[in-house]
Amino acid sequence: MNLKKTLKLYLVTDRQGLCDEDFLNRVGLACKSGVTLVQLREKELSSRDYFNLAVKVKLITDKYDIPLIIDDRVDICLAVGADGVHVGDSDLPINVVRKLLGPNKIIGVSAKSVQSAQEAAKQGADYIGVGAIYPTQTKVVTQHTSIKTLREISQNVSIPVIAIGGIKEAKIRHLAETGIVGVAVVSEIMQAINIAQKVPNLLKELHKVVTKE
Repeated sequence: MNLKKTLKLYLVTDRQGLCDEDFLNRVGLACKSGVTLVQLREKELSSRDYFNLAVKVKLITDKYDIPLIIDDRVDICLAVGADGVHVGDSDLPINVVRKLLGPNKIIGVSAKSVQSAQEAAKQGADYIGVGAIYPTQTKVVTQHTSIKTLREISQNVSIPVIAIGGIKEAKIRHLAETGIVGVAVVSEIMQAINIAQKVPNLLKELHKVVTKE
């Protein structure tokens, strides 16, 4: 797997305002239209419901040969055979996650400073998610991270870096020369009127700014 290419257009799911059928249809259309990775993020579901939803989403990502990342939950990742997890400061330590998942799973880590990003890389993270770069529409509580900090993190770690938080098609151009390999997008895709048009448009803008392999 070429991780840099895999991280180019990273869909973080959000079921806000959607029934399960509409949610799954939107994830499927996004995969069909060109997203390169899907992260299933559920903060409020029970373990059983999270597992059941993850199974359904994995059927979609497998169909399109796209990696599935589970937010926070190492147990759900293992239970459904997902490709990895994304963890933050309040989750299990990265070195522990690596021991549980083994060497072949992807581990993404949220970081807001050069020091925390470097520590994550040292402990075995595969990529860093930096944000929130812009204000978000999701229920997840976020703290602003500047584009300057994003650039500094990219320059000071050897693993891929993506930007997350309020990423819109029109704002991607502002991320040029930051060293990122991709962006994580939530509402810009999940709430798009025309996902089949939105995803290619995002990829077109990303092609202008992301670090080339």
